[in-house]
Formats: sequence, structure tokens, C-alpha cells
Amino acid sequence: MDPLPNAAPLASKLRNTLVRYHSIADGEWRVAKKNKDATVWRKPSEEFSGYLYKAQGVVEDVTNRIVDHIRPGPYRLDWDSLMTSMDIMETFDENCCVMRYTTAGQLWNIIAPREFVDFSYTTSYEDGLLTCGISLDYGEVRPNFVRGFNHPCGWFCIPLKDSPGHSLLTGYIQTELRGMLPQSAVDTAMSSTLANFYSDLKKALKT
Repeated sequence: MDPLPNAAPLASKLRNTLVRYHSIADGEWRVAKKNKDATVWRKPSEEFSGYLYKAQGVVEDVTNRIVDHIRPGPYRLDWDSLMTSMDIMETFDENCCVMRYTTAGQLWNIIAPREFVDFSYTTSYEDGLLTCGISLDYGEVRPNFVRGFNHPCGWFCIPLKDSPGHSLLTGYIQTELRGMLPQSAVDTAMSSTLANFYSDLKKALKT
């Protein structure tokens, strides 16, 4: 188990990585799934043998409220059907923490429940916010869970200039689920999970 990292340099490096992903040309992405709420693209990850996913959709709400529903905190467990528990293990400041969370089994439990320990950081970006994270090798793995690993991932939330009550939400996710899994099952689950994330988030913001 690694010691906790120094938060400031990790936060800075993580932000720079996400900003770089955000500038990848459209032509490098391939559509993986599309529904009325979001479009999901993917491209081979530079971090591991799987994919980097990009998801994007317009969400009807102000930036701060949307990000409060996504980042670690009381809202996330209420609406995210995939997340089954969440604990804040360490807090560096109000926008920076280490959290441990667990996810439900997927695809008729072909993908068993997973546990993650993530460093999470929220910061300003242009006129909106970026909330991002990366997994750490920290804390004991709980029984009955496979420890997954999130390579740099995050969500950009930017208010629409011509419609201030709406925000463009763009996510970059690259999750290494680990364990013995067929890659095709992982790819199917990831695309669907990201598309459903938008649908569930929109329902939560309306309540």
C-alpha cells in the first residue's frame, strides 16, 4: 500500500492531463453509444490496454449544482445507481479529498462488485468547473470486492453562453475494472453506464 500523495502536485498534474484530453481532435474519437441524453465516444487509452471514453450532453441546470451532484459528497449516493457506498477517507481541503467507494455488479453480475480508492479534485475551468480523479493504491481491499483502478478521469461542466440555465457536461473516463473479464463485456458496460449516467443525473436535478 502506498502512502498518501502530496495533494498539490497530484492535483496540478491531474488537471493538466484532463485539459489535454479535452483538446483531443474530434477525428480521433469513434462513437460508441448515443441516446437522447448523451453521446459516448471512445479511443484507445494511453494509460492502459482499454479505452478512454468521452461522454457529452447538455444538462438543464447551473454548473455548481451539477458538479455538486457529481463530486464526492452526499448527493452522489442518492442518485447514482451504480454506486453502492462512499466514504471520504482523507480531506486535504474543501475541493480535494480521497474517497473509497463501491459499485454494484453489472451485466447480470458478469462484472462483480468493485471497490475504488480515488483522489478527487475540483477546480475552476474557463467559465465553469472541472471535477477530476485518479485511483490510488491506498487502504486495505475489502473482502468480496475486486479493487478497480481509474486512470485520470474527470468532468468538465461549462455554462452555455446563449442559455445560462443549461450546462455542457463533458466526461472523460478510463476505468480498469481488473479481475478476469472479457474486454467486450467491459466495453459494453462502460458505454451504457456513461449514457445512463446522464439520464440519472438529469432526473436527480429535477427533484
